[in-house]
Amino acid sequence: MSAARVGVVTFPGTLDDQDAARAVRHAGGEAVPLWHADPDLRGVDAVFLPGGFSYGDYLRCGAISRFAPLMEELIPAARAGLPVLGTCNGFQILCEAHLLPGALMRNAGLHYICRDQGIRVESSTTPWTSDFTEGQEIVLPIKHGEGRYVADEATLGALEAGGQVVFRYTGGNPNGSLNDIAGIRNEAGNIVGLMPHPEHAVEELTGAPSTDGRAFFSSILKKLVNA
Repeated sequence: MSAARVGVVTFPGTLDDQDAARAVRHAGGEAVPLWHADPDLRGVDAVFLPGGFSYGDYLRCGAISRFAPLMEELIPAARAGLPVLGTCNGFQILCEAHLLPGALMRNAGLHYICRDQGIRVESSTTPWTSDFTEGQEIVLPIKHGEGRYVADEATLGALEAGGQVVFRYTGGNPNGSLNDIAGIRNEAGNIVGLMPHPEHAVEELTGAPSTDGRAFFSSILKKLVNA
């Protein structure tokens, strides 16, 4: 049986694509490189939008990347149920593409933050989080300058009522995100975005603070194999 194929998207300025691809392979999947100007998704089973500094961030993070040719294929596919994970800049792009509600703004205090961060798992019902348990506390690296999650009161209320908050910060809110939100999902649950970086926490050899990021990749591969 062939391995599940997870597309890893690279935009100009993306810097975590190789880490993401390695994490997919580490879990036993096939990492398929996708360039932002590609005309199609190459038949992948899921898509990972990794972090970095995509072109156009000077306008607003993800605002121009959202219009990349590949996104013309990804947006309808995601709305039709394709599993998609966006971390850091990938989360920002998902919000700009209106695949996830809300927006990511400058950190409170206006400082760039790079540190290991406590996170609590609020939902294990997505294809990307099924190997976690709800209430589990994990540690993942964060590194961002625009990670403060914001949304209007009605949107926040809907996220909370619908169980769409997937991760919250613990041990202090690093960026001022409303409700300590570190990651959310769409209503269907196939699209997840978060600011922390699970792809940097899969191997002890790299000096990661934990291997807690492995569960993201084992979760999606189990979902795809059993689909």
